Order: sequence, then C-alpha cells, then structure tokens
Amino acid sequence: MTTFEVAAHRRPAVSSRSLAARCRRKFLRFFPHSFCDETYLSWERDYKYHAHEQWQAELGRDTFDVLLHEGRHSEVAARAVRIESRTNLLFSFEKMALRDAVKSAPGAKTFSTALYDFLHSDGQLERKFNDWCNAVANLPRRQTRVLTWPLLTVFGFIAQPKRHVFLKPNVTRAAADAYGFPLRYQSRPNYATYDSLLAFARTIRRDLRDLRPRDMIDLQSFMWVQGSDEYPD
Repeated sequence: MTTFEVAAHRRPAVSSRSLAARCRRKFLRFFPHSFCDETYLSWERDYKYHAHEQWQAELGRDTFDVLLHEGRHSEVAARAVRIESRTNLLFSFEKMALRDAVKSAPGAKTFSTALYDFLHSDGQLERKFNDWCNAVANLPRRQTRVLTWPLLTVFGFIAQPKRHVFLKPNVTRAAADAYGFPLRYQSRPNYATYDSLLAFARTIRRDLRDLRPRDMIDLQSFMWVQGSDEYPD
C-alpha cells in the first residue's frame, strides 16, 4: 500500500448527512431567506416559473389536446420552442437542433404527439419516458444531435414542475457528488438515470422540508447552486 493509500485509508469518511448539511449551508449563504429570498426568486425561480405559466396558457392539456385533434402539430412544436427559447435552460446548439428537428411536418408530428403522450397519457412513467426518449432520438437532425439530457427533460420540467425535473449533466453530477448522493448517471439518456435523479430530488425535498421547497424548480435550483461555477464554495 502506498503512502497516499495509507493516508486515504486513515482519513475519516465524510458522511452523507454532513455533506447534505454543507450543501444546505452553501445555499443559505447565497440566499439567506431560502426559497423566498428575493435574490433567489430573481436569479433562479421567477423565469422558470414564468415559462411554466406561459406553457399553461399556450399548451395546457386542453389546448394541447385540441391542437393535436386538429392536426396542428407544427403549431404545437412552434409554441413549445418559443416558450423554451425565452429561458436559458438549453445551450444554443440544443435550441438550434430542436428548431431544425421540428421544421418539417413529420418532425413536428413526432415531437408533438410523443410529448403529449409523455405528459398526459396514462401508464407507468418508465414506459412513457422511454417512448419519449425514442421519439426524440428519431427526430430529424442536420449536424447536431437532438437527444441530449437537457433537451429531453426541459419540456417536462417546464410543463409539469411538480412532477418532472431538469437534468443538466455536469452541474447535476457535481451536485450529487457534493451532496453524497449516488446518482446512477449515464451519458445516453435512459430511464434508470432519470429515476435516480427523481430519487435525488426526493432526498433533497425530505432534507429541506423545513425550508418548504415548492416544486422541482426549487429542487433543481438547489442542485444548480451546489454544482454550478456561478456559485463558488
């Protein structure tokens, strides 16, 4: 055993509870009033929730259903792209790839019907997530691939922030490491990773229940503070 290995062996492990407490302190250092902090609302929550309100107004379930029934798939895709474009959740290359993917009638139809099924159909989340993943993977593409974790998860997050969470890989993985949570991450989108992310969100909600996070917007924002370079330790 090398000197380094001996030292590492003797070094006491930091418990997941201690790591979670450290993450909590970091969040409150930036936002002393937690999820009601005015700076938090301005920097992290308000624009995401505003996108959700726009979605409800333009693509709520009843409106979405009517548009699909009338065969207006391109209108659905255009509204979804427009709402997302007013946020900074996707990288510019992902936004461009999405616009290209839904320009054609077949692409718009694949996107809109699969998204409706993911958000509103009955059945197990695993089946719905996998179907949505396959649909996004089969969208038309030019140069940039459409199937990325952020693009796959952004619309569920905007449409249903009580149920779905957004995955930005590097930041989320860094947040899980900081929190001591064993995130089962794989770079290619898959349900096991998404299910693990939902479990991570539930763990944070449980640990921060006294701070009263409202939805996945608050939980994702907490993750962002832990993993983003915008919030140094």
